Amino acid sequence: MLIAAAIGLGSNLGDSQTILADALSCLAGTPGIQVQACSRVYRTAAVGPPQPDYLNQCATLRVTLSPMALLQTLLAIEHRFGRIRRERWGPRLLDLDLLLYGNLQLATPDLCLPHPRMQERAFVLVPLAEIAPDWRDPHTHQTIMALAQTIDQTGVVPFAPARLPLNFVP
Repeated sequence: MLIAAAIGLGSNLGDSQTILADALSCLAGTPGIQVQACSRVYRTAAVGPPQPDYLNQCATLRVTLSPMALLQTLLAIEHRFGRIRRERWGPRLLDLDLLLYGNLQLATPDLCLPHPRMQERAFVLVPLAEIAPDWRDPHTHQTIMALAQTIDQTGVVPFAPARLPLNFVP
């Protein structure tokens, strides 16, 4: 059974635009994952310690993987791209966050769904609203578009166009 999922991608070290594109290709080649849509790339100011700006985007997927298996796959792809976790919110070659998994609400020590800080982050909501505007947050029942319209979008600047169709229905 295919389940809709949404992920956030980010990078602020190396050739970030190529890293994001390669990560999406890697995801698309992973059994149990179909990349459905992908937002354009946005340049955003980093959160946390002083560091370069990020390139961020979101993608919607159809998956047969469980939420934990999808999370482990995302972590393995980060590792394959050289991600080393040194400091919280520090610079990184690749960051892959599982944002939504259908309408599942989950809180475990390893995974919280929907992503616990998604509603606070314009760099997530703006690109996600671009490809899944009508998807409803399972906690608030508000659409992603409605959530994006309530957040300060200052500093979230389009950097590159989308590479896949933008028509996704969760």
